[in-house]
Amino acid sequence: MDNKQLVVSLSPHVQSPQTTQKLMLNVVLALMPAFAVSLFYFGIGPLLVTLLSVGSCVLIEYLIQRFVLRTKSTVGDLSAVVTGLILAFNVPSNLPWYIVVLGALVAIGMTKMSFGGLGNNIFNPAIVARVFLLISFPVQMTSWPQPIESRLQYTDALTGATPLAVLKEGLSKGQTISQMDLPSNMDMFMGLMGGSLGEISALALLIGMVWLLITRTITWHIPVSIIGTVAAFTGILWLVAPETNANPIFHLLTGGLLLGAIFMATDYVTSPMHPAGMWVYGIGIGLLTVIIRVWGSYPEGMSFAILIMNSVVPLINKYMKPKRFGERRAAQ
Repeated sequence: MDNKQLVVSLSPHVQSPQTTQKLMLNVVLALMPAFAVSLFYFGIGPLLVTLLSVGSCVLIEYLIQRFVLRTKSTVGDLSAVVTGLILAFNVPSNLPWYIVVLGALVAIGMTKMSFGGLGNNIFNPAIVARVFLLISFPVQMTSWPQPIESRLQYTDALTGATPLAVLKEGLSKGQTISQMDLPSNMDMFMGLMGGSLGEISALALLIGMVWLLITRTITWHIPVSIIGTVAAFTGILWLVAPETNANPIFHLLTGGLLLGAIFMATDYVTSPMHPAGMWVYGIGIGLLTVIIRVWGSYPEGMSFAILIMNSVVPLINKYMKPKRFGERRAAQ
C-alpha cells in the first residue's frame, strides 16, 4: 500500500488556465485600437500622457509595496498598467505632467493600495482619480485638444468643447438641437471630435469589446445593460422633446459611455459576480448617467454613475448570488 496521504484542502478546487496577468494583458490589447486612433488624431500628447500615467502607476505601486507594506511586489500582474492606461484614457491629451502623476497617486496609493491591493478596493481606482482631478483641476480637465490641429502640440494645443459640453451650454442658452454646431454621427463614430483619449472613437472601443468577449475576459451583461438602458431612456426623452433632447445615437457615441461600459464598469473587483446582479448594476449605471447628463450640472455622468453603483455592489452580491452546490437538495 502506498504511503501517500490524501490531502483535503479548502475550496475552491476548480482550476483555470486564466491568470490575472493574462486577463489584464487582454484588456491592454483591447485598448490598443483606441490608443492608435488617439495617436492619429492628437499626435504626441496621448503618447506622453499614457507613458507617464502607466509609469507612475507602476512605480507608485512598487514603492508602496516595497517600502510601506513591505510585501512582495505584484506589478507583474499588469493591474497597475491597466489602471494607468484607463486613467490616461480619461484625461485630456495635453494634461500637465504633475496632474497626471497626482492622478496616479490617487488611483494607486489612495484607492487601491490603502484597501490592501488588487481585489480589495471598493471603487474603481482610475475613476476615483479622474473624479478627483476633475474636482481639483476643473480648467485643465475640461480643456480638450482638437483633433488633427493638435497633432504636433502638447501644452499649447488648440482646445475646444466636447459635443456633450456644446449640448449642455447650448441648452442653457435656450438653443434647440438644430441650432447647435454638433458633429455628425459618422464623425463621432470615427472619433473626429474633441474629448479624452478613450472617448474619441466608438469604432475602436467596439473593436476592443469584441476582443474582450472573444477571449472571455468580460461577459456581455454589463456593457449591453448600460448601452441598452441609455439608448432606451434617451430615446424616450428624444421622442417626447426632440428639439431639447439629443437622440440616442448621440448619447451612445459621445462622452465616456462606451469606455465606461466596456472597460471600467466591467472591472472584476468592483462589479457584481452574478449575471442577475450585473443587469441591476448596468441598468443603474445607465439611468444615473442619463440623469446626470440631462438634468445635472456636469455634461458627462458616466464616472459618477459607476462610482455610485460601485458602492451598491456589496449589497447586490449579497442578495443576487448563485445557490451553493447542494443547497437545493439539502433543503428538500
